[in-house]
Amino acid sequence: MRSVIKNRQIVEDHWQAVADDAALPDGPVIVSLARWQRERTALLARGEPVGVRLPNTANVADLAADLPVLALVALEFPRFADGRAHSQARLLRERYGYRGELRAVGDVLRDQLFFMARNGFDAFELRADRCLEDALEAFGDFSDSYQPAADQPLPLYRRGR
Repeated sequence: MRSVIKNRQIVEDHWQAVADDAALPDGPVIVSLARWQRERTALLARGEPVGVRLPNTANVADLAADLPVLALVALEFPRFADGRAHSQARLLRERYGYRGELRAVGDVLRDQLFFMARNGFDAFELRADRCLEDALEAFGDFSDSYQPAADQPLPLYRRGR
């Protein structure tokens, strides 16, 4: 079983990413947005947690009505330099009030983790060639933040520091 970083700890990942044409295994699954839209009723009828993998080109508003029944939303980073999933994360947390697991997937690197957490991500599936223990240190790179974000809605000057 593979591991991920969740809530700033390394944990075993019990979620299984399932291809659009694959049979559904037992347990929690992550499916594509297209499969979710096609098979929503059947996926919910399984009685197991369901997550949706959202491409960074998708409009998060298309998933807004389904957020209360989704245990996980995985946002894709197809390339290190493509930050559109940061905006999606902020929208999901701040505009749509999503409180489930928000997972960064794809080209996820240590240098991004602190900023991803600021935007609302609480789980990180790093590239296979990266060390999870090293990546955990990213959360200590900065002692505080000046700007408001999903993890701290007040700017530093409003927090009395």
